[in-house]
Amino acid sequence: MSVVINTNYTASVASNNLAASQSMLQRSINRLSSGSKIVGPSDDSGGMAVSMALSATTRRQGAVANNIGNAISLLQTQEGALKISGKVLERISELKVLSLDITKSASDLANYDAEFNALQSQLRDTADATFNGVDLFGSSSPGSVGVTEDGGSVISILARNLTDSTTGVGVISDSSVTSLGDAAVTVSAITTALERVATMRAANGAEQSRFGFAAELNTVNKANLEAANSRIVDVDVAEESTQLARWNILVQAGTAMLAQANQSNQAALKLLS
Repeated sequence: MSVVINTNYTASVASNNLAASQSMLQRSINRLSSGSKIVGPSDDSGGMAVSMALSATTRRQGAVANNIGNAISLLQTQEGALKISGKVLERISELKVLSLDITKSASDLANYDAEFNALQSQLRDTADATFNGVDLFGSSSPGSVGVTEDGGSVISILARNLTDSTTGVGVISDSSVTSLGDAAVTVSAITTALERVATMRAANGAEQSRFGFAAELNTVNKANLEAANSRIVDVDVAEESTQLARWNILVQAGTAMLAQANQSNQAALKLLS
């Protein structure tokens, strides 16, 4: 091999190798410090695109979970109102039977009617109940809730009119009926009202059950999406630590060899002396 001064090929090669090792060392440090395999688009442009899509889907899954939880809370509030309405009707039925007692005076019957009127008011107030401004009861449904992140599947909450004459308590809550002695207030009518409230509670429970399973499925899907995204972007610390040690040694070795290569041209001085 010829001895030259102007060009030090060995030093150039050592410098290039050192630069490459330093770049890979920096890459490992960035990955370990960030916890991500994809620190920049150049690391894995395709993987980054997929990861962004998965991340967006995961965030939508989280929003769906929140919406389902709120829908369940609305139904639970409605169920509580229906449960109380059932108790009110039970008391009205008791008052109706008590009012049939021939030993009760007109004053006693008036007291029963006063409580009956108060319980009617309670039924009407319950029928006007809301949840964050949304009517719990009425002729219109509170709405439908999407239970998948793409909106492809929805669950509709049925309309429940508590005071309706055909599906609700009907005449029992009618303000025009003021006495237990009214011909419309019969044990049969009260029993029918109770049965209708029970039907509403059963339908409410069915909707809560479906929302519960939808929430569980959403949770499973979200966990799977997060796992898939993790395989793309999360760094394997054990593997990357091994790579860090490798590049660290190569940087040290490259630095030492570059120093040696820079000294190799000193042989020319000996030939000139």
